[in-house]
This record gives sequence, C-alpha cells and structure tokens, in this order.
Amino acid sequence: MTKPLSSAGHWDIFCTVVDNYGDIGVTWRLAKQLVHDFGIEVRLWVDDLKSFAHILPGLDVTLSRQEIMGVTIYHWRQPLPEQWQPGDVLIEAFACNLPASVLEQLVSLDKPPRWLNLEYLSAEGWIDSCHGLPSLQSNGISKHFYFPGFTPCSGGLLCEHGLFEQRDKWQGDPANRARLLKDLNIEGVGSEDTLVSVFSYESSALLSLCQSWRQANKRVHALIPMGRSLNSLQTLIPDGLDLMPGDSLTLDSLTLHILPMTDQHAYDRLLWSCDFNIVRGEDSFIRAQWAAKPFIWHIYGQEDDAHLDKLSAFSDRYIGSLDEDTGQIWSMLNLAFNQEDGETTEKMWKELHDRRIFMDKHAIKWPMLALNHADLATRLVQFVKKG
Repeated sequence: MTKPLSSAGHWDIFCTVVDNYGDIGVTWRLAKQLVHDFGIEVRLWVDDLKSFAHILPGLDVTLSRQEIMGVTIYHWRQPLPEQWQPGDVLIEAFACNLPASVLEQLVSLDKPPRWLNLEYLSAEGWIDSCHGLPSLQSNGISKHFYFPGFTPCSGGLLCEHGLFEQRDKWQGDPANRARLLKDLNIEGVGSEDTLVSVFSYESSALLSLCQSWRQANKRVHALIPMGRSLNSLQTLIPDGLDLMPGDSLTLDSLTLHILPMTDQHAYDRLLWSCDFNIVRGEDSFIRAQWAAKPFIWHIYGQEDDAHLDKLSAFSDRYIGSLDEDTGQIWSMLNLAFNQEDGETTEKMWKELHDRRIFMDKHAIKWPMLALNHADLATRLVQFVKKG
C-alpha cells in the first residue's frame, strides 16, 4: 500500500536509464539508503521500468506509481503520471534533463527545493575543486554539482551503514558460499578452484582470458550472466548449443556457469563469494571494492579515450598502498583489458595470480581507505543541511 502524497518534506530523484543497469543501480541504492538510514521520504522517477526490473524483480512495469522498500517509484514519462509536488531536495541523476513541467514549477516557487546534479563517479583530481559548486541556471535558480569521489573533499562513495559488517559475517562462514552456489545450480567447485564472477561489456580481452583459463593448472569457474559478457564468448560455445541460466559448459580447465540477472542484494553476495570479480560501469565497480576481493574494472567507453584517463586516475589511487610490483601488474591488467589487448591481459593475469596473497590483503584493506570516514549519502545529507 502506498503512502498518501504530501506536498513537502520529501526528496525527488530523477533518473534516465542510459546503460541498462548502471545509472538506475546507483540511484536505486541511494534512494533506499536515504529512506533506511536517514528516514527521508524519497520519490524516485525512472523512465525505463523494464531495465529497472532486471535488478528489482518485484517491480511492476505496468504501474505509474508504486512503493517498494519504502521508496515511492514513479514511471517518468511525458506527461508525468501525476503533477510534481516540490519537496526539500530535487536531484537530477547524471545530468538527466528534468521534465519541462518541473522546471516551470520551480520558477513559480517562493522557496524552491535544493537542486542538485548528482554527477558520475571519478577519481580524477579536478572533481574536488568542482564538488558543491553552484551554477545559476537560465531560470534564475542555482543548481549545485555533487561529485562522488574518493577524497574527503569529494561527495564520497555509496555505502549503506553496516554493509561491511554484513560482508564480514557472510565471508566468515563457508556455508554461505556453498548455499549460494547450490541455489545457482553450480556444482563441482573444489576448495582449490578459482571462482570468478564476470559482468563486463563485450570484450575480446575476456575471450582471451577464458582461452587462457582453459589451459590453467587449476580449475577456473567463470560465473557469467546472460547478456553482454556472454556475447563475447560465442566462439567458445559449440554450434547449436543455446546456453540458458542454470546451464554449465566445461572446456578443459574452464567451466562457464550461466547465471540469471539478479537483484542488488544477491549480487553483493555473489561478489563476496568469488575469488575475483570482473565488473563494469559504476555501480558494480563500487560493489566490487566493497566485496574486499581483487577485481578488473571494465570502464564505460568514451570518445577520445577519455575513460582511460578516469581508469588511470583510479589506478593511481588504488595501488597507492600496494607494493610497487603488484600495483603495476594490477594497473597493466586493467589497462590491457580496457584496450582489448588480449595478450597482455593473459600475461598480467598470470603474474597477478602469482602475487595473489599481496592482492588479497590489499583488497581487504582498501574499502576503509576508500570510504574516507563518511559515505556518499551521509555527506549528501550534511551538504543539504548546511544549505
């Protein structure tokens, strides 16, 4: 049952789904945390409910308005299903364009809500000087830019209160991983085998990795959802074989396990349970870090290779507390994967695996270093209160 609408006291978040799961993944996590950790009433406006439903199976794509986990979710379409009621805060996620009707109402308000643009995450140094800056819009109202980041001067990183304690409890009991694998219909994973989750874009480097895993001395189990990662591996799949969620395919030392898409709660537990994670975009990138396991980040490609600057900035920060050799290997592995350099990807994977003890220890220490004492939602609430 949905709550009755009130005219104030709530936050609105508008999100257009660009990369299927990344943008909505971030905004959904933020909306949930604002409700659960801070008791804020949140209205989330989303233009693509079908993509949203992949990570929120309980979502009814036919409804204009529904409440899930305390968040009121609206199907954002033109015209809006209900007249927008201004609240305390208005967030446009990732520079999406607000509806014209909302912009028109803003001008007529004596006290408009605090208007924020939630930007994409970056580890680049320039974001610290831009975070929180106001920008006077053509309608005479100021909008502030909110930059997530890894420094105390940035907007911070999304991380629910108590998440690390939940992770440690899960990872501390091997029965949790065994139960998860059973639920996913995954069998034959030995204690010495390497378990890798894969959630990438299409990548020839992923194909090269899988080909090298076929010849590995120890068994490798690659957990791959239906979609873009699996599209990269079609040449490994025998003609006429149509793999579906729940299926497995063994190729020498490599076994591919096909997974269904899952919700965010279950995806976290998958990351916590694997030895290594390959992730993409922004949302799964952060969750891989919180999993305290080594990972490869397949960053979203941009024109003129601007994404490689973002990758380099993060790599420099991430390896800062690693020994020099291991850090350089990890950086070269990530760069090679993103440049579709299969040969170097294979070589760096093997070298990193030989230094796994160093990489594992670093992955455990990193989350607290990255968090910098306060998560994004906490800093966001503080930013709004300061006015």
